[in-house]
Amino acid sequence: MQQHQAWFIPAVQTLHIIGIALAAGSILLVCLRLLGRAAADQSLQQTQTRYGAWITGALWLLLASGGLLIVAEPVRELVTLSFWLKMALVVCLVVLVTVFGRYVRQAAAADQPVTPAMRWFAALTLLLLVAIIVLGRLIAYDHVWGSLSPATKA
Repeated sequence: MQQHQAWFIPAVQTLHIIGIALAAGSILLVCLRLLGRAAADQSLQQTQTRYGAWITGALWLLLASGGLLIVAEPVRELVTLSFWLKMALVVCLVVLVTVFGRYVRQAAAADQPVTPAMRWFAALTLLLLVAIIVLGRLIAYDHVWGSLSPATKA
């Protein structure tokens, strides 16, 4: 992929960044609604309905583009500590968003108010999202981990 199409990796990276923007933006808006910082004029059900499909679609785009990036540049990805930390947090985030999303949908369908537990989950989701974005960017600069990074040994 690298040798035959000079445009392929930048194009896939662009799609990946668009997916990050869609996922992060949609998750951010749902979390801000739960934290009472945005869309107070909308019900939780309206917010969940509006952004749930965007989150799902963005996650599929990220899965596809991320998989292509790993296939296209396996050494750059698979031997970096940042990549593996990011993947662990991605798994945590997907589980959290799935479980939490189900809980929010049930609460929204029953027209229940936002609980303190929902606010904590929203804050945790935002923290995980920021950590994933930072670690994703650090893949290119994995030397910051020093001897902890497998890339320094490769």
